[in-house]
Amino acid sequence: MNDTTALWCTAPYHAEIRPGLMGSGVLIETLFSGISRGTENLVAGGNVPLSEYTRMRGPGMEGEFPFPVKYGYCNVGRVAEGALTGRTVFALFPHQTSYRLPETALTLLPDALPPERAVLAANMETALNILWDSGAGAGDSIAVIGAGVVGALVAYLAAQLPGADVTLIDINPERAALAAALDVQFALAAAAPEDCDVVIHTSASESGLHLALAVAGQEATVVEASWYGDKHIAVPLGGAFHSRRLRLVSSQVGHVPAPRMPRWTYARRIGKALELLLDPRCDALISGETAFSDLPKAYAGILAAPETLCHRIRY
Repeated sequence: MNDTTALWCTAPYHAEIRPGLMGSGVLIETLFSGISRGTENLVAGGNVPLSEYTRMRGPGMEGEFPFPVKYGYCNVGRVAEGALTGRTVFALFPHQTSYRLPETALTLLPDALPPERAVLAANMETALNILWDSGAGAGDSIAVIGAGVVGALVAYLAAQLPGADVTLIDINPERAALAAALDVQFALAAAAPEDCDVVIHTSASESGLHLALAVAGQEATVVEASWYGDKHIAVPLGGAFHSRRLRLVSSQVGHVPAPRMPRWTYARRIGKALELLLDPRCDALISGETAFSDLPKAYAGILAAPETLCHRIRY
């Protein structure tokens, strides 16, 4: 008997709790899931481009874009049967009370990692891949524009490069507290450092990308890590873009840089992401918590609130 329930987006910014398919494999009872605000906001608004309908399908997704659709990918649960019974795992799965997956699709949490924090695993994996794509190294001057969850995690990782000078940049002055919690420098957009070796843009705004190109130094790399869905933006490729020989690079977590591809399987990447979350400073990225039963009425507000980082769902 299937008595599991899940969050479904049924119209722009309207969510409901409906039955969900269990899948096949061992039984997992969800403890927590996390709202990945950037991607889920695009899905909830019906803004996934037609060209990306297939590529955007995630594990456990039901329905079709734009609606109705069951979507999400930050799930932490406890295995309820089989050899892993009682173990806590991370899985790419939507907001759902219980489900089944093959054991090969589950990643065991490190013993010292609280499950409440493990909902950040997918975001940490994304941040790690962005840092790889940037080519940032020891001693570099690095600007990260956009202090959402992914941007903050990129800055957090980059700041651990020896001698790196890392600044997290945002238009919201309240993000300074987040930067301080992660031991990263902070600046408002108007005070962004110039002539940077590497600039990483995560704000998903046209103005943020313009700033990223403006503060990059000669022959610097600018990584565009934002995803705009079906929105078209203007990219200023005139002016000094060519004379400064800037390198504009896209980053997407589904593919790692070619030199790492033969060795860095998904299992290795998500395992490393969970290991990187052992630092309690990462708790600063959890901006709130809501019970699953209350999620439909709260979902649109969570996505719309500018202060939302990773919002945790409790089951």
